[in-house]
Amino acid sequence: MSKTLVVVESPAKAKTIQKYLGRGYDVKASVGHIKDLPSKKLGVDVEHDFKPQYEVMKGKQKVVTELRKAAEKADQVVLAPDPDREGEAIAWHIAEELSPATKGKRVFRARFNEITKKAIVEAIQHPLELNENLYNAQQARRILDRIVGYEISPLLWNKVRRGLSAGRVQSVAVRLVVEREREIEKFVAEEYWTIDARFEADQPPPFAAKLFRIDGEKAKVDNGEKAHGIVESLRKGAFTVTAAERKERQRKPTPPFITSKLQQDAARKHGFTAKKTMTLAQRLYEGIELGDEGTVGLITYMRTDSVRVSNDAIAEVRDYIATRYGKEFVPAKPNEYKAKASAQEAHEAIRPTSLANPPEKVKAYLDKDMLNLYTLVWNRFVASQMPPAVYDQTAVDLTNGPHVFRANGNVLKFKGFMEVYLEGTDAPDAENEEGVLPPLQEGDRPKLIELTPNQHFTQPPARFTESTLVKELEEREIGRPSTYASILQTIQDKEYVERREGKFYPTEMGLLVTDLLVENFKEILDPGFTAQMEKRLDLIEEGKHDWLKELHDFYGPFETTLKLAKKHMRDVKRQNIETDLKCEKCGSTMVIKWGRRGEFLACSGYPECKNTMEFKREDGRIVPVTAAETAEAAEGQTCERCNSALVLRKGRFGEFLACSAYPECKFTKPLKSQGQPEVVLGEAGGVCETCGTKLMVRRARKGNRYIACENYPTCKSARPFPVGVKCPKDGGELIERAGTRKIFYGCDKYPDCDYVSWDPPVDEPCPDCGWSHLVQKTTKRKGTVIKCPQKECAYERVVEPPAPAGA
Repeated sequence: MSKTLVVVESPAKAKTIQKYLGRGYDVKASVGHIKDLPSKKLGVDVEHDFKPQYEVMKGKQKVVTELRKAAEKADQVVLAPDPDREGEAIAWHIAEELSPATKGKRVFRARFNEITKKAIVEAIQHPLELNENLYNAQQARRILDRIVGYEISPLLWNKVRRGLSAGRVQSVAVRLVVEREREIEKFVAEEYWTIDARFEADQPPPFAAKLFRIDGEKAKVDNGEKAHGIVESLRKGAFTVTAAERKERQRKPTPPFITSKLQQDAARKHGFTAKKTMTLAQRLYEGIELGDEGTVGLITYMRTDSVRVSNDAIAEVRDYIATRYGKEFVPAKPNEYKAKASAQEAHEAIRPTSLANPPEKVKAYLDKDMLNLYTLVWNRFVASQMPPAVYDQTAVDLTNGPHVFRANGNVLKFKGFMEVYLEGTDAPDAENEEGVLPPLQEGDRPKLIELTPNQHFTQPPARFTESTLVKELEEREIGRPSTYASILQTIQDKEYVERREGKFYPTEMGLLVTDLLVENFKEILDPGFTAQMEKRLDLIEEGKHDWLKELHDFYGPFETTLKLAKKHMRDVKRQNIETDLKCEKCGSTMVIKWGRRGEFLACSGYPECKNTMEFKREDGRIVPVTAAETAEAAEGQTCERCNSALVLRKGRFGEFLACSAYPECKFTKPLKSQGQPEVVLGEAGGVCETCGTKLMVRRARKGNRYIACENYPTCKSARPFPVGVKCPKDGGELIERAGTRKIFYGCDKYPDCDYVSWDPPVDEPCPDCGWSHLVQKTTKRKGTVIKCPQKECAYERVVEPPAPAGA
């Protein structure tokens, strides 16, 4: 009997596909990429047409050996990684590594957008060739990113601090956050007033109106005196209806999800990070155990920018809508949506693979978060093929002298797609619809009940959230759908931005690095240039541009800019900016230095004198932060060891109190304000069971996170912080705890369960040995790696490589 080897990336996907194909097929997993550029050198020969030096990744040799053995036994090989650039590159590398075992055998490529039996069998029966344009586009992106990151990052290490990194896309994302913050800082609020009125007509209900025009121009009231003058004038006159317009309007449904829209709506409606959304979506795509049905892929491929839907899926959803909601909810012809020009139309939008698996049916097999995401995908897809919602809209103008007030009313006549789904918004108040207006005709004179002037101030631009930053990246065409989650995670991991109460704030390091990069690499940090590069990569994929020419065109100017930057970039690490302040210990001049936590004052007599202090800028002057200024925060406390004053310092987990006699005395203690831990990291979701207020994620004085009531310490309800990984011993939750020296992770069922991990757990099973989770570990020699915690398992992949030699 002939045997066909099918190679996919994921063990979960392999399991599902093996079930569909049955005997005669051997389905194996490569567990993602098997080859990459080396971690400890550039790995690109820029002198010889950018020849990449790919090598089998550490920990993947075992996988490659197993795949070769399976290929030797097979009659043909089908490469079936994901249907995108990344998947094509994986397939290409697998084909290269299997070539010794596949000589004389047929090697094909299979692409499918959903893991269903029909889609898998059809793809296997109609195999394709590897798409050279597709993997060259990925290869060009990988080489570009490697050149930018590997050439600029060591420069930052030398000029600022070891361990920093730059990225072709991540640095642009940080720049967006930095520029938004500076817009907020420069913003000057302007006063303005609105005037609201309430009326009664001959028939109910009472209704509201706002001042709309003055003397035919848009109303602009910029001070209280003017507002109250208008109110007095209005009270002396009478209001008459001068216009009453009624018309029907429609609100159309939104297309099914693409990657970026899914990330945005999941953030708005469920508070999911982009990374969490993609992790959940990956599981839904690869397959979920549904009892007797076995493993079923519930959604189509989740990395897509196409809104296209197959004809079979449209026919199925139209039948479902007619049965579930009635024929009036089925439009005369299917709704069609136009994709943006750069969309890869070979893909489909994100949708359920089968309408036979509604959320209520699979609820028992999904955890809460997975069910929420699946329901979101389900509802959006169903709603996308329903008719528009229909409103009766009324606009009434009421005139009093030169002043015109407008009242708007909307009455929903037919819910249409809103029966199932309504898109989330980043400004919830904007979705409020006006109510019903009474019957009004021109010439009517309703009775004035109330006239209220209201003071307002213009607001600065809002800081980015997960949702709005993804939206901004998408609109500026920076990055690709598959990269948004990793971009947002990277800029936080690198401590260039921090997320507080759901909003992104640039750190001091983020501000500094962005300024240095914009000064020295203006083009690379330009969002427009980054977007153009994405378009060029798309043209490589379409076979319209040559990938090597694009690399040559990029590298020539980049090399020149890099040489200038090495010579002219400000050397922050070694800079000593003199001030007119004198050291209180030795009388030497105090200088401004840059440290891990930002700028600080240090004695120029170092190392003989090690005096340092915090400072602030007031009207362009450098002013030391004295112990007296921290007296309120310290509540008059003094050092418990030497009785010196305590001063405010900055540390890894925020501000803390330290002895002013440092370094002779190294006493420290956490900063508390009104009995509360100083560091609040954001909302935890849910409400307190004791008092019903919000739950917050807080940082304890030892550094570990925990969840406590917003009213703490008035309400002392608190619990440990779960890290989202199940205990491998008894299925409990792993929680964050603080030991004597460092944070560790233990089972919440302690002391009944004594499982402990000293490294942060990662909710991802080991692809080699199947252990329930991996861990993240950082060392100077290896950098940051994700590895299996089992000693007998060698699985390990590099997340952030160590410094290049000589950096």
